[in-house]
Amino acid sequence: MFLKKISLFNYKNISEATYDFDAKINCFVGKNGVGKTNVLDAIYHLAYGKSYFNPLAVQNIKHGEEFFVIDGEFEKTKRTEQIVSSFKKGQKKILKRNGKPYEKFSDHIGFIPLVIISPADNDLIIEGSETRRKFIDSVISQLDAAYLQELIQYQKIIGQRNALLKYFAVNRVFETDTLSIYNEQLNALGQPIFEKRKHFIEEFLPIFNKHHQAITGSAEEVQLVYESHLFEQDTLTLLEQNLAKDRALQYTSVGIHKDDLAFQIDQYPIKKFGSQGQQKSFLIALKLAQFEFVKKQSGEKPILLFDDIFDKLDETRVSKIIEMVNQEEFGQLFISDTHPERTENIVKTTHQTYKIFNL
Repeated sequence: MFLKKISLFNYKNISEATYDFDAKINCFVGKNGVGKTNVLDAIYHLAYGKSYFNPLAVQNIKHGEEFFVIDGEFEKTKRTEQIVSSFKKGQKKILKRNGKPYEKFSDHIGFIPLVIISPADNDLIIEGSETRRKFIDSVISQLDAAYLQELIQYQKIIGQRNALLKYFAVNRVFETDTLSIYNEQLNALGQPIFEKRKHFIEEFLPIFNKHHQAITGSAEEVQLVYESHLFEQDTLTLLEQNLAKDRALQYTSVGIHKDDLAFQIDQYPIKKFGSQGQQKSFLIALKLAQFEFVKKQSGEKPILLFDDIFDKLDETRVSKIIEMVNQEEFGQLFISDTHPERTENIVKTTHQTYKIFNL
């Protein structure tokens, strides 16, 4: 599978542009601010139905305009697939496959397997647990449509339960019978989500460790530790035990929506004890492991986006990535970089076909 062509209209700082791509390597080069990352983000948008950097659709419209359109033409299993994402102010976003709008965007997730590696990934280390949960959910959802639906339903019920707790507080009432209905529903959904996350980490961790070792060649021990209330109790018991707390806080304080993924180096949090270089290696290994995991599970090579990472890597890490490209481990690759000569020198060593777009 690969992206043959993309057309952009009023997307971020791009008024109008069309690019025809090579099936292997495509590089966007130019100074900061010219729109290199925006093109990569548009490609991401076609796979996930949203921006990687700014999920608020209205903020992806070019200043002074009323709408944006991203139109992509893919080749998948020897068929042409047209994916179009568009949004107009005051209206709902539209996502179409071959001219037919999706009723639910979630039905599209996984159709275009794609992984992005970007400096923005640092948020996975420095931000709160929600960012890391989204990483887990994003990988599993690309491969398991049922998981995504369970997750959507779970979040919907959490929203309803939280609204009910606020209603009770405002009106100075409390009805445990009504709450128990939501508790039962959350219990039914929470356990399978927990089991799938746990199984995912068990399968993912050896792949992650392999890539980390290959990138660093070091004896450092890195860990991804899945943290969940459900290791202690089932959802129903947890909700009943924390009823008084939830009533006081006016939101649901326990459950799989509070899960986290601890990033550790030598059993210490990498956020506090890892150097910048160690954190960088950790994140690249994480994303390369995501790539390999999705490839193994789906049987397809995901599209891989490298956003401005050669500027942040030493020669050893660059060599590792190039080695993977030469081994045909990657499918189609997109690169953004500020140094045209460096980019061309790097891609030439892959002995693959490529195109360079100067912006």
